[in-house]
Amino acid sequence: MKFLDLAKVTIRSGSGGNGCVSFRREKFIEYGGPNGGDGGNGGDVIAEAVDGLNTLIDFRYQQHFFAQNGRAGQGSQKTGADGDDIILRVPVGTEIIDEDEETVIADLTEVGQRVVLARGGNGGWGNLHFKSATNQSPRRANPGQPGVERQIWLRLKLIADAGLLGLPNAGKSTFLAATSNARPKIADYPFTTLAPNLGVVGVDNVEFVVADIPGLIEGASEGRGLGDLFLGHVERCAVLLHLVDGTSGDPMVDYRTIIGELEAYGGGLAEKPRVTVLNKIDALDSEERAFLADELAAETGGEVMLMSGATGEGVTEVLRALRARIDADRLRQKQIPEEEDKTWQP
Repeated sequence: MKFLDLAKVTIRSGSGGNGCVSFRREKFIEYGGPNGGDGGNGGDVIAEAVDGLNTLIDFRYQQHFFAQNGRAGQGSQKTGADGDDIILRVPVGTEIIDEDEETVIADLTEVGQRVVLARGGNGGWGNLHFKSATNQSPRRANPGQPGVERQIWLRLKLIADAGLLGLPNAGKSTFLAATSNARPKIADYPFTTLAPNLGVVGVDNVEFVVADIPGLIEGASEGRGLGDLFLGHVERCAVLLHLVDGTSGDPMVDYRTIIGELEAYGGGLAEKPRVTVLNKIDALDSEERAFLADELAAETGGEVMLMSGATGEGVTEVLRALRARIDADRLRQKQIPEEEDKTWQP
């Protein structure tokens, strides 16, 4: 299945049915009176987050979604049938954005979450509604309200607990393949990964989801390489795992390049908790490991872990560090609603 994380669709809700002008005419009934029924309501356009989807590829082949119109009213006080709703089933983590590409209409982050994107028009009143003592035979009815047509953008931001960052060939896909059942493409040339990958990682009988995105290069925020569009998939992560290739010519420059791209992207990514790891240490001797680790620690101002995704050395310790930060973030998320409840004044 191909990966697609951005799609533009046209939606239109159903128009309401027209009201009916009708009079009761039966044998031996002298004063039948008006009996025109109301029109049915138009169908809504609804977006729903469903389980089992991780791409918007379905919206490449169908971009128009029109709800059904309401039926017109009929005589004998018959109300027209309501139009059927149409439901856009999207992956969890989909943002629905207005046509201006800036206004966020909804952010569907939970399975079963729904939002009405375009409400159907109301059905028009039949002439029965206009009957009065001074107007006993009204010959008017209301038309149904027209539906709403608009264009929207669907943008998928994958929901993962941890996100992988690094230059191309930093060992991100190797790490994901070594720690999960995911099988991303691995090769010895840049930009092997062209689309994000998800993997379920386990450590100490606890599982969490890791997202691997294509590598960043200097100038990605200006469109170089694959750009920084895929950074949106790690915006929701609790922690970022920054892999620095220990075998590159200058790991410190590599580190600064990634941090600079995070700051240029914005969205709070540069302030997210990060675990910095010197990768590919299986190709380094003990002196090189210590020297590069000290230099990188001085650059980051924090702890630097050592790991080799190929041999598995240090992988468990890195996973435990990720899990500790994920647990801390989950605890913080639970405390926020409790604090809001305490400060609530009815």
